Amino acid sequence: MARWLPRSADLTRFCQKLNRVKTLEDDMMETSFNRCLSTIDLTLLGIGGMVGSGLYVLTGTVAKEIAGPAVIVSFIIAGFASLLAALCYAEFGARVPKTGSAYMFTYVSVGEIWAFLIGWNVLLEYMIGGAAVARAWSGYLDSIFNHKIKNFTETHVGTWQVPFLARYPDFLAAAILLVATAFISFGAKVSSWLNHVFSAISMGVILFILIMGFILAQPKNWSTQEGGFAPYGLSGIMAGTATCFYAFVGFDVIAASSEEARNPQRAVPRAIAFSLGLATGAYILVSVVLTLMVPWHTLDPDSALSDAFYRRGYAWAGFLVAAGSICAMNTVLLSNLFSLPRIVYAMAEDGLFFQVFSRVHPRTQVPVIGIVVFGLLMALLALVFDLEALVQFLSIGTLLAYTFVAASIIVLRFQQQKVDVPAPAAGGRPSSESHEGPSASELKEYESFSDKLQLVDRDKSKEHREPGQLKAAFEPYLEFLSDFYPGEVVTVAVVTLMVSAICLCSILVFGNTHLHLPTWSYSLLLVLFSLGFLLSLLLIWAHEQQHGTQTFQIPLVPLSPALSIILNIYLMLKLSYMTWLRFAIWLFLGLLVYFGYGIWHSKENLREPRPQRVSARYVVFPSGSLEERVQAVQPSSQPAAGLPDTDTDDCKR
Repeated sequence: MARWLPRSADLTRFCQKLNRVKTLEDDMMETSFNRCLSTIDLTLLGIGGMVGSGLYVLTGTVAKEIAGPAVIVSFIIAGFASLLAALCYAEFGARVPKTGSAYMFTYVSVGEIWAFLIGWNVLLEYMIGGAAVARAWSGYLDSIFNHKIKNFTETHVGTWQVPFLARYPDFLAAAILLVATAFISFGAKVSSWLNHVFSAISMGVILFILIMGFILAQPKNWSTQEGGFAPYGLSGIMAGTATCFYAFVGFDVIAASSEEARNPQRAVPRAIAFSLGLATGAYILVSVVLTLMVPWHTLDPDSALSDAFYRRGYAWAGFLVAAGSICAMNTVLLSNLFSLPRIVYAMAEDGLFFQVFSRVHPRTQVPVIGIVVFGLLMALLALVFDLEALVQFLSIGTLLAYTFVAASIIVLRFQQQKVDVPAPAAGGRPSSESHEGPSASELKEYESFSDKLQLVDRDKSKEHREPGQLKAAFEPYLEFLSDFYPGEVVTVAVVTLMVSAICLCSILVFGNTHLHLPTWSYSLLLVLFSLGFLLSLLLIWAHEQQHGTQTFQIPLVPLSPALSIILNIYLMLKLSYMTWLRFAIWLFLGLLVYFGYGIWHSKENLREPRPQRVSARYVVFPSGSLEERVQAVQPSSQPAAGLPDTDTDDCKR
């Protein structure tokens, strides 16, 4: 029975496969895509991904049902929270200008299986998000024509009464997705130009709304007679923040497009900052004019802006608002269809997903197969499925991606720079002319006794401390941490920080409602997990990090990513249990794909050296020098051809 159990060495090797990181090329600017996008192109892509139907629907819904006029404060807090995640994406997008967004960032710093699961969830997020926006676009256009399209379909095609399926097939939503798919397949420049057109119209309508809105503003609508500025109090503001946070999730399209940017080191951080700033300003100002035009408690949640103009006697303005809403939804559709195939391409290029999706059209320089296949799948979802029950699923994938990207920033910042190991010469000895000394990854991979001595000698050196090593000021107090490899303590501290954040947020969310904890235990657990979180943060800060890189770096590391982690986890735990159930099912399907295909076809799997059995003897002489002789051990059943049968004890002579 025992012989069927896996050996500890096999389990260790299997875990190493799951957590292997991606090896980046020397020239990361080399790509099969067309680097044609400027900072303006990326900025407008980000604005198109964020300023969609939410500006025309979400503002009125949150103002009437959740926060009142204090929706303005909710958007300010949500914008700041999104900024923390956006800065993490900006640093990664500048340092790793490759397509794939959160998937790629996780792969180069955390590990393969985590990257695959992030990419797997982002795929579903984009598919459901694009299909949901297409149905909203169809419904909005149908309402302008007094629901004639819906009535015609129900009369001539019929209705369905099947769970998880829509009441009737939405041919208009599927058609707009197919048209958008055709335009996206023409190349990044065509997609960018089309996005420019719709974004310009949308921003023009927003400017009109702001000018007319401030002209028609009535400050009495914030007075106590109408309920005051914050009728639902602080709890309403924070609940509104959780809802408003999802209005800013579109900025990751910029990171997904970094491989098509002309100068990603400068363009990606600037585009993320500009687009997030403009989107936040638009949401805040539109919320101001909306709640000043009419009393907040009289808003129509489905069409707040057009209804507000209609009630103030400007019915014609409703047509402009409708045109702006449709153009804004078009930009979101383009954003989803633009990002999704590129993330699929990145996974397929790494061997973790089916290889057919890694093909790039030689003329348009875009992954046409991925665009067509996933465009058709998105159109099928919009045609027949009831997406209202699945829309909540979108948020959990986004928040999980934000969490892993923030954790990856900490891990990457405290890692040593990777140094490529030259191939061994003909005599079997590695060349030492091309690099000054072994990096941390080499020491950990080969782990010879001489490498250990070099690591100890370097750790004791006070002149220069590399990233991941303990700061000199803390060495007298934390000397026992000096014996670890650079970055090991930081990695353990990041895991501890995330576990503490999960426990802390679980107590905050479920402590009084579901767990019914007494006051003393509730307070004690809060203190304990808060201490665990802070101690992990201090332990990370006590180590050296990378400085002086040429690309953008997020300030206040590790504090900024840690705040992003705890905020994202808190928002994830606020989601319904059905969302978590669907998430678990989708994760299970993803694991089947990974263990059935990805782990075997991964390019990192092909790069791994074949294991060789090596016998080594070390002799340390009194003078302190080290002599090492290494001899390969051949299996007894297969002696080496042409070699005498040598005993390894010869090394002792």
